[in-house]
Amino acid sequence: MAKVLDFFKDSYVEITEKVTWPTWSQLQSSAVIVLIASLLIALVVFVMDKASSVGLEFLYGIAS
Repeated sequence: MAKVLDFFKDSYVEITEKVTWPTWSQLQSSAVIVLIASLLIALVVFVMDKASSVGLEFLYGIAS
């Protein structure tokens, strides 16, 4: 049981004293970067899906 308590004590010390937390402006800029990257990836997947759909419809002569 002592090892478990030591683990929690060490974890608390590490989180409160050794970790450097980002500032609010750093969090905002990171969130904007993630949002833009997510939108770009979604757009690429959408274009690939549409292109494959159009290509398969042309190849097989079917319409959905």
